Amino acid sequence: MPVVYGQVDQQKTFFSEVIGQNIRKYRYESRRAIKDKDDQRLQFLFDSLVDHVVINSYLDNFKVRKFNGRRIELDHFEKPMYLITYADWCTPGVGELPALNDIVDKNHESIDFVILFWGPRRSVRKIKQRLNRKITVLFVNEKENDHSFIIKRMKHSLGFPTTFLLSQDQRIISVSRMLSHHYNLAYAASYNKHFQQFTQSVSLLKAQSISRLDSVK
Repeated sequence: MPVVYGQVDQQKTFFSEVIGQNIRKYRYESRRAIKDKDDQRLQFLFDSLVDHVVINSYLDNFKVRKFNGRRIELDHFEKPMYLITYADWCTPGVGELPALNDIVDKNHESIDFVILFWGPRRSVRKIKQRLNRKITVLFVNEKENDHSFIIKRMKHSLGFPTTFLLSQDQRIISVSRMLSHHYNLAYAASYNKHFQQFTQSVSLLKAQSISRLDSVK
């Protein structure tokens, strides 16, 4: 089913559109970097795609299911959003989820924290049990999703796990990959590294949201 945009929406540049225009070249260059084992080049390509293509586009509205099975749309959320895309094959660091839970405790009144999860429902249940109740867990079933092309753009372009910082009107403020090479860290080191990363992202989201509000006054 195609997405139908209103007149105001037609003035925006959407994530699915800009990614669709640039993803082929990005994939080609990324495969070359992977083949050459050039991690620095791979990171450069990701950063360039984000900085020059993705930032300031708007994340398309689409329908997904909450864990309880109820379907909701992305624009259901009214606050600035801290969105993490996750999959059942992602392995969080030992201190990652505790750090995220503490960040959510301190900031949930001003930010919507959302995890968009790819994978079987039983895997969603396992990670949900470890998350702060203030985090909304959304479940992607690509077979039934009305906007599967948007879902696939998110899934196949930037990988997992990835963080999107979104303004109240779903403008993309920042995109970043979660910490890598953290699996062997002890709890304290893992917690501190992730807490620092989450704190920086929350600060950026709040600052950008305030700036955006001031600009429209």
